Order: sequence, then C-alpha cells, then structure tokens
Amino acid sequence: MTDAPAVSAPRLRVFITGASSGLGAALAHHYGTLGAQLGLVGRNADALQRSATGLDAQCYLADVRDATAMRYAADAFLRDVGTPDIVIAAAGISVGTLTEEADDLAVFRAVMDANVLGLVHTFHPFIAAMQTPAGQTGGVLCGISSVAGVRGLPGGGAYSASKAAAAVYLEALRLELKARNIAVVDVAPGYIDTPMTRVNPYAMPFKMTAAVAARKIAHAISRRRARTVIPWQMAWVARVLKWLPIPVYDALFERVPRKPRSLPT
Repeated sequence: MTDAPAVSAPRLRVFITGASSGLGAALAHHYGTLGAQLGLVGRNADALQRSATGLDAQCYLADVRDATAMRYAADAFLRDVGTPDIVIAAAGISVGTLTEEADDLAVFRAVMDANVLGLVHTFHPFIAAMQTPAGQTGGVLCGISSVAGVRGLPGGGAYSASKAAAAVYLEALRLELKARNIAVVDVAPGYIDTPMTRVNPYAMPFKMTAAVAARKIAHAISRRRARTVIPWQMAWVARVLKWLPIPVYDALFERVPRKPRSLPT
C-alpha cells in the first residue's frame, strides 16, 4: 500500500495598491515571503520593481485615481494570475491642507480622489470574479482607513475627511457584498513609520514600523474582521477621541502642530 501524495495548499493570490513604498511595499514583502502570487500597483516604476525583487509578482504601473488604468491592471491580473483571494487598497495621499489657500484646492481633490475613489477603482473590477456561492468562503477586500478619520484634525481637513469617508464607504460595501460571500475589512492604523509620516513635526505615539503594521493588517484580513484599529493602544485613543465633547476636543486640538502642506506629484 502506497501513501497518497501530499496535497499542497493553494497559493494565495494577493493584489496590492500603493506597493511602491511604505505600507504597500511592506504588505507585498509580507505576503510575498509567504509564497503568495502578487499583483503590485504603484506610480513609480523603479520603486515598484524594487518592491517586487525576489517575489513572485506582476507589476502594474497605475494611479488609483485613474479608473481606466486600474481596470487594465485588474484585467491583466485576472488573466495572468487568476481571481485574487485578497485585494488590499493601500495607496493613499497624506498631506496638510488649508481651505483658504488657493493652491490647496487641487490638493483637496487629489487626496479625496486617491483615498476614497481609489478604493472604488481598486475594488470594482474584481467583485464579479470574486463572488462566491453560498456555503463557501470567499475572498477579502481590505481598505486602509485611519484613526485620523475619527475627528477632524486642524491642518489636515482633506486627509481626515477622506479617511472618515473611506470608513463609511467600506461599511456600506461590507453590507452590500455579504450575500456574495466577499468580506470587506477596514483597517484603521495609527502612526506608521513611512516617508509620509517622517515629515510630521509632532510626536507620534505608538508609532509602528511598516513591517509590524503589515503583519497586523494581514492578521485582521485572515480573521475577516469588519474593522480593526492598530495598534491596540490607538484603538483606545480613537474611542476617547470619538466621545470627547466638542468644547473639550476644540480646547485640546485647536493649536496642535500641523502636518506640512505640499503638493502631491
């Protein structure tokens, strides 16, 4: 009697935006070292190739603000790799803004387009392929919101508003896709050590490395959690901020240091 051949588990197929640097690159490294087949999206070709080094990855040069470019990237991944098990919308823009500054009007649009419509552009092309019959476990769509979306931060109106909108969008999408057995996971990080946060002129409590954040996000995805704030300390901060009375919140945050303004490229 011979032993039956071992059956290996199927490899994960993971599609990640914002993979050129920061959190997206860390997520690519995390899943890539687990043997996943990756689709990596970014706007910087050289940086994207560096993220893909040593990994089983297909690279797609695209901006999440461009629905057509994202459709092409998704179609290429579906054709060349297959239906993803996990789609992570990690691309985003974080920059200081002031409404009275004329130059910032275009920045407001860029932030909202990337951080809100970028989620829609990332997820839309995959939903039909990812829907799963009843009784089976389907794939996961993961969006990255932020603790910054809990209250409006002075000098960061565009970013706070975009992340609040992202969280509400992800909640609506979660309910819409339940019947199709597609899980929608919202992960709201606190501070992550990336190029976007290194310019911040203020203390960043409970700051995580991008690698630690990637592991925590992957854990939330594996548990198919509806919403997770990371790290756990920031979950408590978010709860306190949410319920602070307006006069108390205003007194505490009116004069806090603000994120520098700059125009996204």
